[in-house]
Amino acid sequence: MSATTEVKDRTGDGLPSGLVSLMITVALGSIMMQMDATMTNIAYNTLLKEFDTSLLTIQWVTTGYLLAMAAVMALSGWAMERFGARAMWTTSISLFLVGSVLCGVAWDAHSLIAFRVVQGLGGGMVLPLGMAVLAQEAGPARLGRVMGVLGIPSALGPVLGPVVGGAIVDDWNWRWIFFINIPVCIAALVIAWRTMPARPSPTAGRLDVLGLLLLSPACAVVVFGLTQASKYGSFADRHVMIPLAIGLALLAAFAVHALRTDNPILDLRLLKVRSFLSSSAVLFFASVALFGAVGVLPLYFQQVRGHSALEAGLLLAPQGVGMAVSLLVVGRLADRTSPRLLVISGLTLTAVGALVCTQLADDTNVALLGVALALCGAGTGMVMAPAMAGAIRDIPGPVIPRASAANRIIMQIGSSFGSAVLILVAQNRMDHLIRTRKLTPDSLAGAYGVTFWWVIGFVVVSVLLALFIPSGKPSQQQQAGQASVPAL
Repeated sequence: MSATTEVKDRTGDGLPSGLVSLMITVALGSIMMQMDATMTNIAYNTLLKEFDTSLLTIQWVTTGYLLAMAAVMALSGWAMERFGARAMWTTSISLFLVGSVLCGVAWDAHSLIAFRVVQGLGGGMVLPLGMAVLAQEAGPARLGRVMGVLGIPSALGPVLGPVVGGAIVDDWNWRWIFFINIPVCIAALVIAWRTMPARPSPTAGRLDVLGLLLLSPACAVVVFGLTQASKYGSFADRHVMIPLAIGLALLAAFAVHALRTDNPILDLRLLKVRSFLSSSAVLFFASVALFGAVGVLPLYFQQVRGHSALEAGLLLAPQGVGMAVSLLVVGRLADRTSPRLLVISGLTLTAVGALVCTQLADDTNVALLGVALALCGAGTGMVMAPAMAGAIRDIPGPVIPRASAANRIIMQIGSSFGSAVLILVAQNRMDHLIRTRKLTPDSLAGAYGVTFWWVIGFVVVSVLLALFIPSGKPSQQQQAGQASVPAL
């Protein structure tokens, strides 16, 4: 009996072995993507010296990677339908592997940036593909547990990345940041060949080329504009306004096109499904709040407390631990409990942790911060697993790949927007302190503390949106996998 058949035939409370193997495969690929970005950030100072270049150039090592990921996410849903999960997964991991090897042998900053784009083109499809195939194979009854496990790499990546990256940079060579991906990629490919379903979807239509040419650049340009906001310290700067305006115009053009096309690359008719619309809105604003703060705290630990990058990564560990534990527990509850209740409870925990962080000072008790970070992490897990499951719980099986791609795009833009907003708030506060000659270690800590009031604001918006998440069981149509997407 195949792993796929085993998953569909079993109705017990445990997870079939075939599904567990598939979850391991997806987790291997996912944690690589999450760790790679944060490990590279740790190496910035080393790369500046190695290539004798400017920070403006080195920043493109990460920006190019993020833009490439954003550009291919929209393609993942159609590609999985057309060629099957196994073919696209192995192609994506292989491209990421090639990009990793090339990055490891880069001879200057520009070659490293180009090879990071290759990495991003492979990595951009991994998370939406993994989410889609697990959702299809698990079915509605196990969706919460599966999404919980899928979220663990997202929790551990930002925490382990700085720690592992810092250790590699300090004790080995920066090139091993990329070479370390090689054995993980090979393991993911070997396991995938046995566990990933190979069948393409019989409903796959022709590629919506015009939609792809509108949506992919739109996502990439919007993400680029948001990264520029962090760099230039204002959303009003022309370096920010121009790409954001172009990106929003492309998104508007895509919306018009998608509403007039029978088989768009991203079907906006999904927004007619209440669970998808409400959960996706929560995921956007929750990503702004939850992942935006991840970029602020390392700066606080390094600039205010004087810790090294490795020490800052270790001090962030409680957040990852809290999130990982929460995901394991909440994943099982999500299959039995109202997703609305779990999401609101998680947002409440996050708000409590953020409230502690609003009081940051240069001598804030580290143990207290650890508790606050653990609460934020636990809250993140309680939000992400049920919200991700809720977004696709009423989506018919054949449409899940494109719905998963849409969710990843929403979360990517949300987290990029959150990072830009929070760093911008902190920077503006610091500029004010410099102008008024009041910049001290304690006032600098306060500048970072102010950003967490914004986190609480986004959490409040998320709670209001969470009230619209359906609290009942998934629809019978979705469980049968035969429903059609409502027409607009």
